[in-house]
Amino acid sequence: MNAGNSLGTSLGLSENITGSLTYLFGFITGIIILFFEKENRFVRFHATQSICISLIFFALFTVSGMVPIVGWLVEVTLLPIGLVLWIIMMLNAYEGKYSKVLYVGNFAEKQFQRKINKKKLEVN
Repeated sequence: MNAGNSLGTSLGLSENITGSLTYLFGFITGIIILFFEKENRFVRFHATQSICISLIFFALFTVSGMVPIVGWLVEVTLLPIGLVLWIIMMLNAYEGKYSKVLYVGNFAEKQFQRKINKKKLEVN
């Protein structure tokens, strides 16, 4: 599913640029953009997904760093996987795609369903 690239965001940038920027510095830019962008669902989805993916990789690197030889092998394997995933996600967001990463994307999407359902209850 594609999002319209010409739509603006609270930050004054187009949504595809802002969505792509959520991945730039991992959970740091994800949190910053999620904090400032309150309305644009596309950007908020990518920010949430960026935060989740970054924290998962951070946890995996931290745990594998504690294990002597096997941990190093895990890190050597995770590094190129993370780099490729990071590039793909930035490009997909730039192209206006809602690309979900396994369970993380579903989790990110569910966060918005809860928010939408909560708003509906407040209106009624």
